[in-house]
Amino acid sequence: MRCNMAMALAAATLLGGCGFSSGYSTSPPAPCPRISILADGADLTRYRPGAVHDLGSMTFDARLIGFQARCDYNRGRTGVVVSVAGIFDVERGPAGGGQRSTNVPWFIIVTDAGDGQVIDRQDFTTPVAFEGNASRVRVQSRPVALNFPAEERLVENHNIRLSFQVTREELDANRRRGPR
Repeated sequence: MRCNMAMALAAATLLGGCGFSSGYSTSPPAPCPRISILADGADLTRYRPGAVHDLGSMTFDARLIGFQARCDYNRGRTGVVVSVAGIFDVERGPAGGGQRSTNVPWFIIVTDAGDGQVIDRQDFTTPVAFEGNASRVRVQSRPVALNFPAEERLVENHNIRLSFQVTREELDANRRRGPR
């Protein structure tokens, strides 16, 4: 029994001095703005030019289904880098039968906390490839880096919104149809 007690004390002493680290930082995490998807711009359906807008003339139908986001301090902790990537489900339509690829246009907009002032807007195009006989694919955009000053309230008092770049006609159709 004394041997076991001595072994336990020796092990505790060794482990206590080895600088064991869980790998987690003890400093608070970087603040993040509110990030969301604009409901009216979460769907994008494209048709053959000049055709009646029905299933037979649809080239692709896409949905902005989510995003990956990460907020980190920069090296000097003088700013916060917010990295955002959109996630899209894209389906090739009957009129897009021969197409093996398409591009989905989308944007990120940064606003103040009340959405009253647009601070930044960036437009993007994400390429989509339909491999083999696949008619549906899920793709994630390349990450977009947005920089904010490190003052916590400044970062958290912003909104980041993601949306497809839709025409007025497509926006009206999305509003008539409602969220899917």
